[in-house]
Amino acid sequence: MPKPRIAVGCDHAGFEYKEQIKKMLSGSGYEVKDFGTHSLESVDYPDFVHPVAESIERNENDFGVLVCGSANGVAITANKHQKIRAAIAWRNDVAALSRSHNDANIICLPSRFISEEEATLFVNTFLTTAFEGGRHANRVNKIQLH
Repeated sequence: MPKPRIAVGCDHAGFEYKEQIKKMLSGSGYEVKDFGTHSLESVDYPDFVHPVAESIERNENDFGVLVCGSANGVAITANKHQKIRAAIAWRNDVAALSRSHNDANIICLPSRFISEEEATLFVNTFLTTAFEGGRHANRVNKIQLH
């Protein structure tokens, strides 16, 4: 079974973390699509978040990784998309629960509050944790507006 396809994106505050995460993912055999930004120059995060979310909605990518200073901006933006469940992770157990209980498809990381090592650990945990389904599926199914 092939590994999931991963879309990554960030703003200037998350650029260095995104680069480390890309290396880790590629080294682990994941197919990675980088939607930017591609430097430390100040940018507007929605310009990079929307393409990541849209690529998941179109089934071009299976999961996303977004990074900004607090993770709030990228999470708020991504969650505007109906098929996206973006979760902020600041601890490894939160990254695991976002998948196992919430079936999150994008992990959002706060570069100003976690280390690069934590960021790569959280992404790995996120991508290797399965959704439990069951009672959690009932709850997740109530998220999307009809």
